[in-house]
Amino acid sequence: MPALANNSRGIIMMVLSNLAFIINDTWIKLASDSLPTGQILFIRGAFAFAVILVVVFATGTHRQWRLACDRLLAWRTVGEIGATLLYLYALFNMPIANVSAIGQIVPLMTTAAAAVFLAEPVGWRRWMAIAVGFFGVLLIMRPSVSGFDLYSLAALASMGFITLRDLVTREFKPGMPTLLVIAVTAAAVMMTGATMSLTETWPMPDARQWTILAAAAVLLVGGYGTSILAMRLGAMAVVAPFRYSGIIFAVILGYMVWGDVPDALTLIGTLIVVATGVYTFRREMRLAQQAQPTSAVVNPSNG
Repeated sequence: MPALANNSRGIIMMVLSNLAFIINDTWIKLASDSLPTGQILFIRGAFAFAVILVVVFATGTHRQWRLACDRLLAWRTVGEIGATLLYLYALFNMPIANVSAIGQIVPLMTTAAAAVFLAEPVGWRRWMAIAVGFFGVLLIMRPSVSGFDLYSLAALASMGFITLRDLVTREFKPGMPTLLVIAVTAAAVMMTGATMSLTETWPMPDARQWTILAAAAVLLVGGYGTSILAMRLGAMAVVAPFRYSGIIFAVILGYMVWGDVPDALTLIGTLIVVATGVYTFRREMRLAQQAQPTSAVVNPSNG
């Protein structure tokens, strides 16, 4: 019964995390109608960094500040900055449901990249799922005779940077504090926004815009926090597939705010990506469980 209760809490946290991220995206997209991208990044980043900094000092994580110079953390930050810039470029020019749907390719891209760059074993079934998943993305992106839409390509490239970020994160040593990683990321994205001011004209935000950006920052931090809780509370095999709840929220908010209705091909492509992602994840969990008894037998003989 405790495991069932923890899984239920983990599922709730995962769903809340996706809801927080999608509402954050919605408000940021609304703010882009009157504010330049760099200013949005800077203001939201400043609010988020302030919130995270309070938590960092409250938990004593600041005492481990030297870990902020870690080489892997630097690469992770590069991935985060690239992903953020490209994602916002796509988000500001595409229906939010389409961008969110393309984003669901990340688990498949991570599996493929881990096989290529980290030499992790990936069987033909998962390679087939990856290929089918990318076909689903093509249905969403729908290239014309003249080629791919630039905004769709930006969204896909953003997922490439997220894959880099996630692969690097997997290589962190166990002692790397999550709060420190979030704090460094928020500071880096904020400074990226400040740098963009050199090529942008920043108007003074009104009360509504300040409120939107402050709320978006709180939701961003809340999304990170609830996603961490989701993974810690519930079994990964149970909780992780609920990350796809973000698609539902994106479709609903896209319709409520902008009147966007995904067409049939977009919905079919989304279903394909989600189905292959869930299959790939469950396949990885099953293989990991099968490998555990083998490890238990082999390790003692190795002394």
